[in-house]
Amino acid sequence: MDKNYYFIVNTHSKTGKAKELWNQLEEILQQQKVTYQAYITEYVHHATEIAGQLTAGDNHIYLVVCGGDGTVNEALNGIRDLSKVTLGYIPLGSANDFARGLHITGSPEEILLAMLKSERETSIDIGLVKWQDGQRRFVISAGAGIDAMVCRQVLTSKLKKFLNQLHLGKLTYGLLTVADLFRSPFVNAKARTMEGAEFDMPHTIFTAAMNFSCEGGGVPMAPKASAEDGMLSVCCVSGIPRLLCLFCFPFLLAAKHEGIKGFEVVNTKELQITFDKPMVVHADGEDCGDQTEVTFVCVPEALKIPDLKDRITEEKGYYETNQRE
Repeated sequence: MDKNYYFIVNTHSKTGKAKELWNQLEEILQQQKVTYQAYITEYVHHATEIAGQLTAGDNHIYLVVCGGDGTVNEALNGIRDLSKVTLGYIPLGSANDFARGLHITGSPEEILLAMLKSERETSIDIGLVKWQDGQRRFVISAGAGIDAMVCRQVLTSKLKKFLNQLHLGKLTYGLLTVADLFRSPFVNAKARTMEGAEFDMPHTIFTAAMNFSCEGGGVPMAPKASAEDGMLSVCCVSGIPRLLCLFCFPFLLAAKHEGIKGFEVVNTKELQITFDKPMVVHADGEDCGDQTEVTFVCVPEALKIPDLKDRITEEKGYYETNQRE
């Protein structure tokens, strides 16, 4: 039975370069005579509205997001019933941590061809971040503190746009993190896991609840995190002087931070944190406001995705051969 594909496309990703990439993908869809409908996002949270409209019925649909991690999160939060959706993804953004977590390494054209031919599906965990009057799904990470502040700034950053022009967009997160390290206020926090562990976090720098190992364009906050184990790996950083924290930053980038005093990675199904002052909270880089209490929850095997294992490698030769012809 043929699949009907619904594409949500953010042509503004990668500082507008995604538009050209999408045009190339549409050529392939037409050449392959694929039945599809495409919806181009026009404003912030438009992907959420589109996903909500497309998933309002009872039929199972094949929804494909073409854009960056923010577009994925918007679409994820618009889906009415996750059990009735298979979510495909073609990375057209600058960070692409979702693709990194899924080990998708091919070109957009190769990924599309692999997806069209895939007959298998698999399920992965997602996360949920809750606060007093709201909640939001996430698939990569959610957090509070400096990493959330950086995410807030990246959404409107002129630095990111400039670095994207130089194909150096991933540096944005690192540069903003260093700057915020010296100007963001630290707060005290108390944390409690679902399994019963409790601990204090004096002078909290950030807390990152990871579903995949990396966020922020490849920063390995929790190197052993897996979206298939029913747990979140939460990286908690606290009690470190600002200057010393700066010297620890290279260890974090090299995934060598576990074991350093002040860095702790906790594996849990659920973590509740209370701050003595409001901290910025994010979900996959999307701003969730300033909160004094948050809970990070793992929702096991909640999201169906196409199984592209071995498929992208197979399509690489096919695509290159056809390009030469």
